[in-house]
Amino acid sequence: MFTGIVTDVGVVRSIETRGELKRVRIACSYDVAGVDMGASIACGGPCLTVVDKGVEDGANWFEIDAAAETLALTTVGNWAVGGRVNLERALRIGDELGGHIVTGHVDGLATILDIRAFDGMARFEIRAPRALSRFIAAKGSVCLDGTSLTVNTVEGDVFSVLLIPHTLSVTTWGERKAGDPLNLEIDLMARYAARLVEAREQTGA
Repeated sequence: MFTGIVTDVGVVRSIETRGELKRVRIACSYDVAGVDMGASIACGGPCLTVVDKGVEDGANWFEIDAAAETLALTTVGNWAVGGRVNLERALRIGDELGGHIVTGHVDGLATILDIRAFDGMARFEIRAPRALSRFIAAKGSVCLDGTSLTVNTVEGDVFSVLLIPHTLSVTTWGERKAGDPLNLEIDLMARYAARLVEAREQTGA
């Protein structure tokens, strides 16, 4: 489990194709001595498993394997060497829950339609896949590229989020442009609420 609060921005150092999966090495500022093999790290949204780790030329790194489904359904398949990735380590008991409950299971790809910058901030207009837009509500939470954000407005399958200067500077959001795809994870509470409504309608209760 995660919170959507980005704790580091990693850099893709290498990508190696191994049959239907890709082995990706990501440089980071985490002390990898404290990262267990098999640990989960949210990398740009998707929860991925650490399969190797080490230090090279003074730089800490870990490696993950991205399987065919991850490559097809998330932006991981578009990663390139030198690209930057939002990172968050899994929650531990006692950690502060600063964002919202995030699982690291990407539901689909959203698309940036427009970016309006003002006063050091930026308003992003984003289109969600039609099947997922019903789970997105104004003032609710959404996770985009591993970042917990509050939804400002919703019109059909288009919604907006506002990013403050701090978020723009400590994540990859400051590099985003119109047309970019985003890993979208809908709010867990919204998912269960919708399921309860569907079950009630089906039973007539």
